[in-house]
Amino acid sequence: MASLEFDLFVIGAGSGGVRAARLAAQAGARVAVAEAAALGGTCVNLGCIPKKLYSYAAHFAEDFEQSLGYGWALHRPSFDWDTLKARRAAEITRLNGVYRALLVDAGVTILHGSARLEQADADSATVEIGGQRHRTRHVLVATGSVSQRPPVEGHEWTVGSDQMFDLPEFPRRLAIIGGGYIACEFASIFNGLGAEVTLLYRGHQLLRGFDDDVRFFLGDEMGKKGVDLRFRAEVHRIARQRDVLGLTLRDGSSVEADAVLAATGRVPNTAGLGLAEAGVELAPDGAVVVDEQFATRVPSVHAVGDVIARHALTPVALAEAMVLVDRLFGAGTRTLDYDGIPTAVFTHPPVATVGLSEAEARARHGDVRVFRSEFRPLKHTLSGSTERTMMKLVVDAASDRVVGLHMVGADAAEIVQGFAVALKAGATKAQFDATVGIHPSAAEEFVTMRSPVMA
Repeated sequence: MASLEFDLFVIGAGSGGVRAARLAAQAGARVAVAEAAALGGTCVNLGCIPKKLYSYAAHFAEDFEQSLGYGWALHRPSFDWDTLKARRAAEITRLNGVYRALLVDAGVTILHGSARLEQADADSATVEIGGQRHRTRHVLVATGSVSQRPPVEGHEWTVGSDQMFDLPEFPRRLAIIGGGYIACEFASIFNGLGAEVTLLYRGHQLLRGFDDDVRFFLGDEMGKKGVDLRFRAEVHRIARQRDVLGLTLRDGSSVEADAVLAATGRVPNTAGLGLAEAGVELAPDGAVVVDEQFATRVPSVHAVGDVIARHALTPVALAEAMVLVDRLFGAGTRTLDYDGIPTAVFTHPPVATVGLSEAEARARHGDVRVFRSEFRPLKHTLSGSTERTMMKLVVDAASDRVVGLHMVGADAAEIVQGFAVALKAGATKAQFDATVGIHPSAAEEFVTMRSPVMA
């Protein structure tokens, strides 16, 4: 294989691709990364990081208002959309530089442009980028996912989540099509920043796939904060009328907005990569089909991250990348267990969860015990806010193991991350009960719930 230029050629410099490239290079491999956009992928540029920054920004309006209950007297604050965009852009540019430094310092060759797989077999592959061909022992596809527009007349008037951070003008009225985590997060963000937000979802409740108590509780809380939630609402047509976008629903009702976000899902980003032509199997949705070791049916081609459509989470892509690099250039002993992966939704209030929903637990274990608590946080006894917190434990009755833990409330992600370790270790409800809580805190509620909810 001395004629091969690289040992690993990574297509896509997102979280999984950068992690794989850096670790492989540190293991002594000759590595190249091809990226057509900014380094860092969706998470850094158009997802996790800017979304969390905007979520912080959106909380300040509430914080200013709630501070009055604690004796603070403030002049009415004002919000400047252009300032937020500029500050966010500067931070993302800094992070792009951090990613570049990580790759360069590890000895990775960075190639700018759109790469395409031209040929692949058991021993090597050829990748084309910018008219240049590169032969490599292994190819890693880590191109992530892209947002999709809804099959609605006038969908060209919508914007995807990637465009929301840089809208030229702040929308006084925002309509959102969808009810998943992206729709809910942007609804909370723009509502907090001062927009009138209408969320249109054809389902009966938000966050399909989450625990039902989480879904209904979050819907109530978002509604209290002013988000206009409309369920079983299917958009039929979108049309521009001068400076206003008009949405016509199937039931004949209508909504006017200054901007329309189509948050109707994301699909694997495999178009134009030449994968099928090279013999790589793709699923009907375009996802790269891989085995437990992230290998495709072409031995020299591998894939990790959102492009394989397993768990669309940045930490999962990172973990998958580490398993792959260990197999290709290490001892080959690292594995990844997809059970018990925690996740968060940065709505207002936020959601965090780990393990099984109540419905999933009943289907898997049969007899379960459920513990649920809902309360007004101590902060809001003086703030004047009506926001409430909900916590829930799902326990396998036979083993006493806690198999699901769910929270809607302030700092949910920070709290649930720690409890995720306990669930991964197989903690029982008896061990939760034997743990002394930190008082006063919301987190202590998870170790003080004693009475199960009656079925």
